[in-house]
Amino acid sequence: MRFAPTALLLAGALALAPLSARPAVAAEALSADQKAAVEKLVHDYILANPEIVEEALNLLEKRKADQAAAQQKQTISEKSGVLFNSARQVVLGNPKGDVTVVEFFDYNCGYCKRALGDMMALINEDKNIRFVLKEFPVLGPGSVEAAQVAAAVNRVAPQKYLDFHQTLLLGRGEANKAKALEAAASVGIDRKRVEAELSHPEIAATIEESYALANGLGLTGTPSYVVGESIVPGAIGHDRLKQRIAEARCGQTTC
Repeated sequence: MRFAPTALLLAGALALAPLSARPAVAAEALSADQKAAVEKLVHDYILANPEIVEEALNLLEKRKADQAAAQQKQTISEKSGVLFNSARQVVLGNPKGDVTVVEFFDYNCGYCKRALGDMMALINEDKNIRFVLKEFPVLGPGSVEAAQVAAAVNRVAPQKYLDFHQTLLLGRGEANKAKALEAAASVGIDRKRVEAELSHPEIAATIEESYALANGLGLTGTPSYVVGESIVPGAIGHDRLKQRIAEARCGQTTC
C-alpha cells in the first residue's frame, strides 16, 4: 500500500509541529531536507505502528457506509409516495400496518422463491405489517413477460393476485408469458381477460415505475427490500427480516 508523499509530509509536519506553528507549516513550502526528514519520521512511525493503517481504513469504510446510508434514507424519503403508495403496486398483509416492507422481486429468482416463505410467515405472525410487492424483472425476457402478466393480473383480479403469485413463483421451469398465463388460469382467473389487459399502457408503466425506483435506490438484484427507512439487499431470512421490522417499528437499531 502506497501513501502520497506530499500528504504524508503535510500530515507529519502538522502532527509534529507545535500548535502555534501549525498554520505557518501548512502555508509555507518545506525545503527538500525538511521533506526528507518528515517523510522518514512518518515512514518509521507507520512501520512501528502498522495498526494505524488498519484503523484509518476502517474509519474510511465506516464513513463511506454512513454516507451511503444517509443517501439511501434521503432517496427513500424523496420517493416515498411512489415507493410506498403507488396505485400500481400490490399490497399484502395489513393495508394500514404501522411498518411497510417493500420487496423488489423477479419470478425467475431462486432466492425470491425462498423469500416467499419468509414473507408469508411474517404476514401470518405480524398482523400489523404491510407488505408491498414490486415487479423487478432483471433475469431476462421471460422474467419481463411474467412481470407483465402479473401486472395484468393485479388489474383484472387483484383479490387473486397472491394465489397467482405463489403459484407462479413456486412453479418449475422458467417463468415466462406462457407459464404466467397458465398460473393465472390455474387459480381461476380468466386467461382471455389477462391476455387482453397486456396491451394496456399501464402494464408497461408499472414495470418502468419499478425499474426507475430500483435504479434510484441503487438496487441491482432480487430480492431487495426497503424496510422503513433502510434498504436491505438479499434474501436475509425470516429472523433477520423480522429484526429489521422490529427496528423500523421502534426507530432504533436495538429494540
